[in-house]
Amino acid sequence: MDKNQMREVIAKRVAKEINDGDIVNLGIGIPTLVPNYLPEGVKVTLQSENGLLGMGPSPEPGKEDENLVNAGGGYITANLGAASFDSSRSFGIVRGGHVDVTVLGAMQVDPSGDLANWTIPGKLTPGMGGAMDLLVGARRVILAMEHTAKGRPKILKKCTLPLTAKGQVNTIITEMCVMEITEKGIVLTEIHPEFTVEDIKAVTEADFIVSENLKEMQLD
Repeated sequence: MDKNQMREVIAKRVAKEINDGDIVNLGIGIPTLVPNYLPEGVKVTLQSENGLLGMGPSPEPGKEDENLVNAGGGYITANLGAASFDSSRSFGIVRGGHVDVTVLGAMQVDPSGDLANWTIPGKLTPGMGGAMDLLVGARRVILAMEHTAKGRPKILKKCTLPLTAKGQVNTIITEMCVMEITEKGIVLTEIHPEFTVEDIKAVTEADFIVSENLKEMQLD
């Protein structure tokens, strides 16, 4: 499975977690692919924390509007009926619990639901952005991430990088599997047919529970 295939698998599976009518915030990277795979009939409202509710898809080349960008600086469009406002009102929406789902990337995550996704000590970074607010403000937090980084586990016994937030992650979706964060720890609920439980254990530092109802990863 090459990198593009991994990203497609992850985005397709995340899309199945989104319900009709949800207000959804998407982080940069893989999360931005999720709207491409929403099931037919599922309509969502995309929120960008820099001040837009009703975000549309990326514009066609040559049709970019310099006044329409997402929180990561990428060009976007606005759907009919979209509303724009200042960032303080946008963060009021986030902190007020009005975002149903946020989909974020991750550098590290652990069984407590702690997440590190914004900086590596000693490296330049643009800052945390709105991630910490989204993690505590959204009703549900889904991580859309590759299972490893250059072969190194990202699902650890304990995060070692500076945290974005503690205990807020609900679901982890990678190219290999779906995992849920529970009071008992990480539970493996779905597995991609190309992999085995042993394959996942080999690239996951944290211990996890294999669900009694483990099933094949749902992609279609």
